[in-house]
Amino acid sequence: MNQNLKEALLVVTKLIVQFHTDRGVVKALDGAELRVGKGEVVGLIGESGCGKTTMARSILRVLPSGGRIINGAVFFKGRDLLAMEERDLNTSVRGKMITLIPQDPFNSFNPVFSVGTQIKDILKWKGEAKANRGIDETIIWDMLGQVQIPSPEGQLKKYPYQFSGGQRQRLMIAMALLPSPDLVIADEPTTALDVTVEAQILRLMTGLVRGREISVLFITHDLGVASEVCERIVVMYAGQDMEDGPAEILFSDPRHPYTIELLESLPNPEGKIRDIPGEVPSLIHPPEGCRFHPRCPSARGSCSRQRPERVEVALGHWTRCFHPVR
Repeated sequence: MNQNLKEALLVVTKLIVQFHTDRGVVKALDGAELRVGKGEVVGLIGESGCGKTTMARSILRVLPSGGRIINGAVFFKGRDLLAMEERDLNTSVRGKMITLIPQDPFNSFNPVFSVGTQIKDILKWKGEAKANRGIDETIIWDMLGQVQIPSPEGQLKKYPYQFSGGQRQRLMIAMALLPSPDLVIADEPTTALDVTVEAQILRLMTGLVRGREISVLFITHDLGVASEVCERIVVMYAGQDMEDGPAEILFSDPRHPYTIELLESLPNPEGKIRDIPGEVPSLIHPPEGCRFHPRCPSARGSCSRQRPERVEVALGHWTRCFHPVR
């Protein structure tokens, strides 16, 4: 569905994030922008280290030690999350209106508490328990059934080690959906799973969120996965957003040279892989202007001095390039 036809739920503008390290200041995000419409599944794709997870953590304001948001705004339902008091953000947004499906289902549970205890604690923390009545377990059973956990009534007393990796990720999906969020951030949710289980989890997750008209920010480095589950895709490179458009258009008619190089690096029918020429830039000493310009076959003088603004090259299709491919 075209972004112009959707009311924006999340709008990230001019976001600059830096990390202070022993080696220097890492410029992780450089004026990055992102929009997610209501009920829309948006893919955030790019190579490892391009800033995808930093974007997700910045939205929730849960950056690791040393991380600082230098500039920008994160508007969610019209309110700037970066300007909210920590207490308000914690009680009304994190884990309630915005939830997270983490990358690693193996390390996301506390091994010493039962699954039921951990689910109930989250719901209590988010105010889902009715006064003096606690948590209605039938709500949890129903959700576990929807994520295809067998015999859900008997699962709450089990410990995380008693579930397979795929079942743990199903439990994570259930926990993300139980608070009835407006937005789910899925951070590489199938990376730790084998291919067969990955396909099952993706079908399950996308079916559940679309049935509830929940928005999803789906973070992945896997272009094949993004093409299957996302309506719109934002391509990132070295902390900058490069291209943004409907999934089918971006794969069939990419305009940014980096997107083209990224797609051409996929294995061809003969199984051959072609690398993107050049080196990924250091984020401590990144190139000026467009960060892709040292590797870009279309780069000219202005590309090394000034960062391009977003240009709408077709309806609902934007790119940041002085010389977009026609």
